[in-house]
Amino acid sequence: MGNVGLLYVGAVLFVNGLMLLNVVPARSAAVLNLFVGALQCVLPTIMLVMADGDAAATLAASGLYLFGFTYLYVGIVNLAGLEPEGIGWFSLFVAGGAIVYAVLSFTVVDDPVFGVIWLSWAVLWLLFFLVLGLGREQLTRFTGWAVVLLSQPTCTLPAFLMLSGNYRTTPGVAAIWAIGLASLLVAARLLSSPRSHRSRTTASQPVYS
Repeated sequence: MGNVGLLYVGAVLFVNGLMLLNVVPARSAAVLNLFVGALQCVLPTIMLVMADGDAAATLAASGLYLFGFTYLYVGIVNLAGLEPEGIGWFSLFVAGGAIVYAVLSFTVVDDPVFGVIWLSWAVLWLLFFLVLGLGREQLTRFTGWAVVLLSQPTCTLPAFLMLSGNYRTTPGVAAIWAIGLASLLVAARLLSSPRSHRSRTTASQPVYS
């Protein structure tokens, strides 16, 4: 059940990354944030009821609320035109929680691939904290590109793999995921560089002769 929610987290993260890059208006992105935020609160609640006290199922459901509350928060703030600092500081809490879930994935759950994915989410939410909570506007484009590039391999891809029964998690596979996600962060840094931004801006301008 959580895999279904993860699939749509990939969609909303992609849209939010485009919002940070000024491609999608904030109010337009808010609607999807509300839909996915509500989904990510309803699904774990159902999972907790069905868990009937099972520790592993409860642990799996508990982390989903971090995303649900984030997207509901983003949707409400964008629609109401509120200040974003609250989202930023809540993102710091999410980043810390993601590190804990990463450690649990490596140790208790024995799922090193999702340990790597949780660490990548910790990086993304730390960037949200820096941009929205501390006002580090110079990191906005990097954060936007990082979210766009990591949204699919950390959410949509593993969701489809699990839904189709093709998900595999071993230390070797986790190492490949780690290298791939780190490479995408490097790509985000290159795409957000001032030189790259100026080149794209110049290329998009009409040429008159």
